[in-house]
Amino acid sequence: MAERLLEIRNLTAGFLSEQGIVKATDRVTLSLDKGQTLCLVGESGSGKSVTSLAVMRLLEFAGGIILDGSIRFHGEDLMKKNQDELTRIRGNKLAMIFQDPMSALNPVFTIGDQIAESLQLHQKKKKKEAWSKAVDLLRLVGIPAPETRARQYPHELSGGMCQRVVIAIALACNPELLIADEPTTALDVTVQAQILDLLQRLKQEFGMSILLITHDMGVAAEMADRIAVMYAGIIAEEGTVAEIFDNPSHPYTIGLLKSIPGFEGERGEELYTIKGTIPSINQLPDGCRFHPRCPHVMSRCREEEPPLLAINADHHAACWLHEETAAAGQRVGVSAWKAKQSRTEVKRA
Repeated sequence: MAERLLEIRNLTAGFLSEQGIVKATDRVTLSLDKGQTLCLVGESGSGKSVTSLAVMRLLEFAGGIILDGSIRFHGEDLMKKNQDELTRIRGNKLAMIFQDPMSALNPVFTIGDQIAESLQLHQKKKKKEAWSKAVDLLRLVGIPAPETRARQYPHELSGGMCQRVVIAIALACNPELLIADEPTTALDVTVQAQILDLLQRLKQEFGMSILLITHDMGVAAEMADRIAVMYAGIIAEEGTVAEIFDNPSHPYTIGLLKSIPGFEGERGEELYTIKGTIPSINQLPDGCRFHPRCPHVMSRCREEEPPLLAINADHHAACWLHEETAAAGQRVGVSAWKAKQSRTEVKRA
């Protein structure tokens, strides 16, 4: 049986505003086993990054607040840790790759110094030993001439190289859990594929677990063991990668999959889009949060918010439509061919 590494239960987090506290995540429940990759997917504003910052207990530094819930790492509740205890965990057992590598790196320190700092802080290595390890880490993440690059500053490196440096810093202390928040967003397609391949290789080499934040279903298909689809602060659907792609049960998930460009359409055919926009977190609709955009909306959807309903032991969806159609033996989904195609998009790139 797999060992449970991270367990999030009923996580509710938000921000203070003129209207009071607005919830950016609402009762989010997730789990991640040792050696697995869990992908959080969804549109911008769905609560993915807030969830990742909450896990790292960095949300407070971004002006947010955790209102309720628990975050257990190896069974210990991070919500009950003080800042000294958190400092010993962050960067050591828990590490994070942020969206923009250029803003994550300090422009006035060399690349080598920034990697060595983590080793000196968490592993108490001497300066010379930490520098040597920093060079080794640059070599590990595929940066050519690592001895030279270690003495350079962030502005002297390309975006792809800076992302590799950020990965090297995150890996410096051999973390058990790596949180990657949109690690390929600012990179071109070729470099994206290289970074994803690097993360896969390092995961196998170090036996890490990865919590990967992305808006790209193709990336999720390439990387994930399990996928959680977020929408307007809640988990809309969660399951294994095979269940999500072959048997999606929430209309939002289906819309995301249908939006992936493919080869089966006719030339000039309009690309499928999900109508409307994600609601503002301080103006959420009553009932199901997706109902204003849903092609299958029912009166119940406008009045009651659905819980996560069990489709099977490894698959859950927050949709009344599933409850209605399950009794009739029907299934809401897209073709397995379409799903298989979407899983190969990143490889083609």
